[in-house]
Amino acid sequence: MTSSTTVHSPLRLYGRSGELAILDGLLARLWQGDGGALVLTAPPGLGRSALLREAATTHRPRGPVLYATAAPDERGPHALLGPAPGPGTPEALLARLRERGAARPLLVCADDAHAWDPASRTALALAARRLGPGSRVALLIAADDDPAFAGLPALRLGPLDEDAAAALLDRLAGGGEGVPGGADGSGRRPPRLPGVTGGLDPVVRAELLREAAGNPRLLTGLTRRLTPDQLAGRTPLPCPLPGAEGVLAAHADRLDGLPAHTRALLLLAAAAQEHEPAGAGADALLLLRAGTRTGLPRDFLDGVLFGSAATEGFLQRAGSRVHFSHPLFARAVLHHAPPARRRATHELLAALLAETGDRAAASAPTGGHPASPGAPVRSGEGPARPAHPDARAASSASPAHSGDRPALPGTPAEPSGDRDALPLAALVQLSCAAPGPDAVLAARLEAAATAPYPHGERSSALCRAAALTTDPPLRSARFAAAAEQAALAGDPDRARALLARTGAAGEQSASPGLAPYVHGLLALRTGPAADAHAALIAAAALLGRYDLRRALDALLGAAEAAWVAGDTRGYLEAMGRVDLTPYDRAFASYRAGMCAVLAGRTAEGHELLRRCLEPMSRAAPTTETAPAALLRAGVAALVLGEVAAACRTGARALAAVRTRGPDALLPQALEHLAYAELRAGLHAGARAHALEGLHAARRTGQPNSSVHLHAVLALAASVEGPAEACAAHCDAALAGAGPHGLAQPATLATWARARADLAAGRSDEAAARLGPLVRPGPRQGHFAARMLAVPCYVEAAVLAGRGAEEAGELHAAVAEFAGWTARTADPQAPAQLARCHALLAPAEEADARYAEALAHHDRAGGDFERARTQLLYGQWLRRRRRTREARTPLRDALVAFQRCSARAWAERAAGELRAAGEQGPSVRPATDGTLSALTPQQQRIARCVAEGATNREVALRLSLSPRTVDHHLRNVFAALGIRSRTELARLLGPEGP
Repeated sequence: MTSSTTVHSPLRLYGRSGELAILDGLLARLWQGDGGALVLTAPPGLGRSALLREAATTHRPRGPVLYATAAPDERGPHALLGPAPGPGTPEALLARLRERGAARPLLVCADDAHAWDPASRTALALAARRLGPGSRVALLIAADDDPAFAGLPALRLGPLDEDAAAALLDRLAGGGEGVPGGADGSGRRPPRLPGVTGGLDPVVRAELLREAAGNPRLLTGLTRRLTPDQLAGRTPLPCPLPGAEGVLAAHADRLDGLPAHTRALLLLAAAAQEHEPAGAGADALLLLRAGTRTGLPRDFLDGVLFGSAATEGFLQRAGSRVHFSHPLFARAVLHHAPPARRRATHELLAALLAETGDRAAASAPTGGHPASPGAPVRSGEGPARPAHPDARAASSASPAHSGDRPALPGTPAEPSGDRDALPLAALVQLSCAAPGPDAVLAARLEAAATAPYPHGERSSALCRAAALTTDPPLRSARFAAAAEQAALAGDPDRARALLARTGAAGEQSASPGLAPYVHGLLALRTGPAADAHAALIAAAALLGRYDLRRALDALLGAAEAAWVAGDTRGYLEAMGRVDLTPYDRAFASYRAGMCAVLAGRTAEGHELLRRCLEPMSRAAPTTETAPAALLRAGVAALVLGEVAAACRTGARALAAVRTRGPDALLPQALEHLAYAELRAGLHAGARAHALEGLHAARRTGQPNSSVHLHAVLALAASVEGPAEACAAHCDAALAGAGPHGLAQPATLATWARARADLAAGRSDEAAARLGPLVRPGPRQGHFAARMLAVPCYVEAAVLAGRGAEEAGELHAAVAEFAGWTARTADPQAPAQLARCHALLAPAEEADARYAEALAHHDRAGGDFERARTQLLYGQWLRRRRRTREARTPLRDALVAFQRCSARAWAERAAGELRAAGEQGPSVRPATDGTLSALTPQQQRIARCVAEGATNREVALRLSLSPRTVDHHLRNVFAALGIRSRTELARLLGPEGP
């Protein structure tokens, strides 16, 4: 028996607030005289013992605690009650417990009760079932899944979530001094590691969290086995990471009592997962063949793999796949098996896979080496961002490139013979069976890790090849190549961990420049744009001597980094270094056209970009064209203003990425399409694609892509609303754009917020936001987005009454916009230019200018922009007391805004229509009888004042004079029987009408 005085838990547990609340509820009922039972189930290391200790500590001031620890000599009722006659029977055990709890509430904790002998488990379970109201005894049982405790109230523990695991890791490394609550799986306060005084290296942190998978005991073991230099990232992490032995041994303890057939099948299932993607499980048909080959009974295999036979809770079936109930069980099975038997199992699976070929490869997408994150796809005058083609774009630009990853310098010549034809899965199984380094097998793995296998599988194979390699430069190069494939698979944390293993040998790598190249690709998606540009330029210089494909990829990535930063010179520098000799005419035209546009030779650049579009327009709409080539064509279309063509090629690019990959390119493909749809006025489609892209960017660890997609969503919300969504997306875009120097999404987000201000009638705020973006100066917006914001700036400045004050700036902005309109094929630009001229024109010319703008809209189509022109025209007519004429354009504007779901804009149009004397449909909730007694104009003024606007601000918002506002406001006060603006705000607030 363990006294409660020896149970210590000085800090609360990490990430277990929900579980602790359940335990607190059980104890609260116990203290009120109502006992009960609860079984805590979880795989080893997740904190069952810690929760029992926490409950014991909490209860100790209120009553006695009987505690049986997990030690072998404390397994059974005798550990709780001491030696006594007959305590092993349920009746005797229950009687003794009730006797102990007669005076004060009793808490009984039985740790690892699944390890008790069968009779003791049965007695404990029966006693627990008979506890209840009035028993004054609560029984907490920590156990694996055990049939003896079936039917009892149970709480199953899951892994720690990411935040809780990170907090525990900070405490282990000495960085979590102030983090409330913390214990590892043992329930004890985790000690700080000696020699670690600062924070963990981010790459090491991510790798430890990934490896531990939310298991606190495993995380503690892994961290304690690393040196301070390894934790700080100064020396590479060992491969594999040490420290998991204790948790794996605890899992393996359950294996010894299993039947031999079950143990054999578990070993086959664990080994068969080694060549599969993470979380994919094992192929049931492969296990059937392997089990038959090893002599396992067919009825046993059929029952487990295809029937309902149990395997002690280890295996679960999902269709034709077999999964372990917890990933650590599979690792424990392999760790527990004798080495010779484990190697024989892997060799058997390799032979079976070689006999049947690799079904995964046969069904994988085909077609070269897919594009990686980005393609220098967006250069010129449209705000589309160039997504760099990862050199796989280069393979799409040049017939000379097959798309396969080039062999690393220093790789041994591949052996010949029948074994060369082994599929990748069989080679992976052979690598698992290898007793030590094997240069031939490593070379074979590297040679096989190409298309059409998925990037994640290629990364895993290259990592295994590196582990089999003894030559430090070649080992480093293979780890770097594995990191590249992990990045393409959308797993940047894994890529960084693999790069960390290149270590100092990376400087003398067999593939110099490969590690800096991957670092640059990761920085392009996750870090400052300037850092990515510098890293990729340097990598290109190193790669150019032996790997032209990756060198091109690095230069295109550097160009993209310069583009998003608004660095014209950096873009031209990167693109100017591209050697066009090996590449096709379409790619050469794209590069030359983009450079010409950014160098100011617009006509020449547009002619070249049209050549880039021609092959795409002639090609059949299939997914065979490389995604990067399609993305480049879409960007060329946007630069030219061919928004319909941009939507078509964007949809084809998205289909190609979905079909062929890589996963890392999906956020960019969705962003490209969403932006093209915005330009085409298809706001609902743009919002849907941008939301999907945002989820993909988060899943693949690309925060910079998230920033761009937030900016696109902000632009969509500035049309559709609500205003709160627009503001939230703007804030998210600006928060990420600032630290990473992403000028393009920052400009787009600012424009979106200003457009939302215009929709709400806050023209003064909109003009203040847009002025610095479109005017020359240090705060000027991104070169590709400035012109698109000019019409909004002119509208905002004129409506805010700044027409005379900023006449010079306005006319200069319109003149620049006119030049852009003459060069672009954007169908909305001529109408927007005519609208700007109408806003600035004297009264005698404005009518004709508005008519000209509407005529352009009739040719271009697009509800939203036409409705904006009609709204401004109707507002202008009403201000000149041409009220009857104003109703027609205002009515048309309202209907068009409603048709394209532009709610805030529809509300503004409805207000103008009511002010013109027509009771159009209101988008606001109906008011009560008091406010409905006001005229439409008085209602609009009352609502603006209730929102806190001054008379001058109301006048600007509603296109009235301040004297008119003052006159109407006095009448509002008189009609409502109030005397102050405060009373009006209270009347129209949340509790008012």
